[in-house]
Amino acid sequence: MRKGSQSMPKIESLQAFDRYRKAIVSERKRYKATISVCGGTGCHAHDCGAVYEAFEHEIIARDLAETTELKMTGCHGFCEMGPLVVIWPQDIFYKQVKPEDVPLIVEKSLLGAEVVEELLYHFPGNGKKAVKEGDIPFYGKQMRVLMKDNGMIDPRNIDDYVIQDGYTSLAKALFEMDPEEIIDTVEKAGLRGRGGAGFPTARKWRACRKAPAQDGIKYVLCNADEGDPGAYMDRSLLEGNPHAVLEGMCIGAYAIGANQGIIYVRHEYPLALENLFVALEQARELGLLGVNILDSGFDFDVKVSVGGGAFICGESTALMASIEGHIGEPRVKHIHTAERGLYNRPTNLNNVETWANVPQIIKRGAEGYASVGTDTSKGTKIFSLVGKINNTGLVEVPMGTTLREIIYDIGGGIPNGKSFKAVQTGGPSGGCIPESLLDTPVDFDRLYDVGSMMGSGGMIVMDEDTCMVDIARYFLAFLCDESCGKCVPCREGLQQMLYILEDITEGRGSLQQLELLKELATVVRDTSLCGLGQTAPNPVLSTIRYFEDEYRTHILEGKCPAGACKELITFEIDPDSCTGCMKCLKSCPVGAVTGEKKKPHSIDQSRCEKCGICLEVCKYDAVIRM
Repeated sequence: MRKGSQSMPKIESLQAFDRYRKAIVSERKRYKATISVCGGTGCHAHDCGAVYEAFEHEIIARDLAETTELKMTGCHGFCEMGPLVVIWPQDIFYKQVKPEDVPLIVEKSLLGAEVVEELLYHFPGNGKKAVKEGDIPFYGKQMRVLMKDNGMIDPRNIDDYVIQDGYTSLAKALFEMDPEEIIDTVEKAGLRGRGGAGFPTARKWRACRKAPAQDGIKYVLCNADEGDPGAYMDRSLLEGNPHAVLEGMCIGAYAIGANQGIIYVRHEYPLALENLFVALEQARELGLLGVNILDSGFDFDVKVSVGGGAFICGESTALMASIEGHIGEPRVKHIHTAERGLYNRPTNLNNVETWANVPQIIKRGAEGYASVGTDTSKGTKIFSLVGKINNTGLVEVPMGTTLREIIYDIGGGIPNGKSFKAVQTGGPSGGCIPESLLDTPVDFDRLYDVGSMMGSGGMIVMDEDTCMVDIARYFLAFLCDESCGKCVPCREGLQQMLYILEDITEGRGSLQQLELLKELATVVRDTSLCGLGQTAPNPVLSTIRYFEDEYRTHILEGKCPAGACKELITFEIDPDSCTGCMKCLKSCPVGAVTGEKKKPHSIDQSRCEKCGICLEVCKYDAVIRM
């Protein structure tokens, strides 16, 4: 087993770095097997730490420590099936592993040549089993470029990153390329920012490089303030492979002419912060951050700034204001942050996934990177696939993969035999895309064309039981809470839109209000100060565009077709189907159900809170939602 570097000499030259890497490769040859335990936040919620400790105890007890490597890695992606364990070189994939399973795994898969059948992935419906990760549809349909190392790297051991060619792209950039050549390579690769807007990365870098530095200081920043509900791509990259982000920032800083970097991390990401601080300490100790990196003459170091949890601080100027200690609110961008950003100095900001792509571009070359994706959206994109979907988790696919492929081939479709209704991409400011557009290729431009956006990569799937009017209300309420209130269109406009949506979902809406809602959404979109206000109307506009019939049913008929809006539904008991089993009566939290045993029950509508528990517990389909 190996918990960290046995020695951490400072590497002072390119030749010393090459010797260090070769020494690690040679030392690792003694391991005949490697056990990778997923240590992402999702698996921690299922006590992966206890699984790791069970392996540690078993390996020591069986005297396997000298030949077996045990590591706690980052997120493997298939969160639905955690805790996950992969054993190499056999490439055995085990799901939902418990501490009590560990002795059998060691007995069969380490000491023997067998697998534990019950822990393998079972294909739904046909009884087939997959031994290898790549045989599972969830993984087999992906192209894992950034995520592939998450399952192989202990984020608290820099050697694990170095052995996967880590920091070789930085060495190539420092000794084989000049700054302009690096920016040209990123431009030819077609990298666009993965944080939301999809702005060409090289254009930002070039503008920042050309900007005159005050006191010789320029900054590169990493936005790790991932605030979209249901999104956790950046968290998983920072937790599982922090050195990829640091290496990308180093390369970008060298190209731009910056010597100081800051990673802005939301405070709700404690594991990402812990792993990042360890990675920074080890990179400095090894000499890959700091003064005169690899004897190249390039100085660069990175600090961490912890955000206070404000969604608005994902916006570039609000983020910089927060770092400076001011209230996190945006400013007008008549002067770009590339010229005057953090502390009024030239500043380049990219998000976690964008920075992690940079070493891949330098390693593979512009043509190799650009060979994946569409004409205008290159490379792969990581999405968090959540909501009403069988296979919840992180998926990485080439740009241009269709929504249908992601939701059905990778995500496994909709649970419980329900039908698909919509998918929202781009977080709370994204749009809701209907079933008729499931064959839309996912890239920056096509999503914009259908009224949504890429955003940071959140993808929330909805089924037939979802009310699209209520979804618009939910996300607008979130955005109202998160608006900084600086500009009138966002502060007042969003609130007025929310009032209208509340009226519609509670049975007080009118067609005149629906028209006013459309007008308000357009005004807020066109006149707000920053990206939050400009994109906030997307859930409203997209749901009206594709599901206006639901709005009209709420208004004209006083009904919610999905049965989700409490004020517009009632629960009744069919006396012909009710057996008088008493289950709904005993389960009702407010005593609204009355009746005698073995006789039909009834619901007192004046007391009913419309929680739906009676519908859930009835085994005889006697409870009807009207």
